[in-house]
Amino acid sequence: MSKVCQLSGKRMQYGHNVSHANNKTKRRFMPNLQNVSFLSDGLGMKVRARLSTSTVRSIEKNGGIDAYLRKVSDNFLSPKFRKIKKMLATKTTATSGFCDI
Repeated sequence: MSKVCQLSGKRMQYGHNVSHANNKTKRRFMPNLQNVSFLSDGLGMKVRARLSTSTVRSIEKNGGIDAYLRKVSDNFLSPKFRKIKKMLATKTTATSGFCDI
């Protein structure tokens, strides 16, 4: 599995360990990725993903996966979540009774 958050796009970063004597050794900073599942109220299904813990906190702060997806730009989303966001948008416009002509 790749070390990339599917919603925020956080990736592995590279840097140095620096000793007291200013010796530098290469190291990697890994994102804290967790396998999580959220219940989408709009779609009535579970959404499983591999997300960083900071993204999970942002989702909970915004009131769930549906509200978070409405708020975030498509540029940051993986193809899977773009599809879910599009399904949410079509579902809410169909149930709201409004029609754009």
